Amino acid sequence: MTDSTMTDPWGSPRTKTVTWYDPAALAAAAKGMSGLEFLRAMSEGKVPPAPISSLVAPNWSEMNPEPGKISFSCTVDESTYNANGLVHGGLACALLDTAVGCAVQTTLPAGVGYTSVELKVNYLRPLRPEAGPLRVVGRVTKPGRRIAFAEAEIRDAANALLATASSSCLIIGG
Repeated sequence: MTDSTMTDPWGSPRTKTVTWYDPAALAAAAKGMSGLEFLRAMSEGKVPPAPISSLVAPNWSEMNPEPGKISFSCTVDESTYNANGLVHGGLACALLDTAVGCAVQTTLPAGVGYTSVELKVNYLRPLRPEAGPLRVVGRVTKPGRRIAFAEAEIRDAANALLATASSSCLIIGG
């Protein structure tokens, strides 16, 4: 039996609004652009970010794409915490996957895409909420015509290494 006068022991529920743009419009905007041109257009706000960005929340305006390398930041909020009060490892994995994929994308000509084949993540330190903005860097270690290899890392505001990843990406099209 519940008494409506009792206080909720967990406090008031919190909400987070998620909005995104039509992925078909994003794909159309990318046509005719190299991967590097596309990522630069995204960082300049000329094309919208991918829908997953609404959940993972990288700061694309701080993105710095160059051939074979990308960097961006991400500020976590409490909606990304796990039951232990730490940032969930799945967020780190998604950020690392984004970084390796975007690094590979910077090397691709127009009309060529990629998809992850495998991703190996090493969690080195807990991602603590008070760590400040996370800095994510991805770099291509070996480009290829069919498979490209890349690595990425996440550092906190104090430059402590929190997680690393290595990945292989299948090159599609072209």
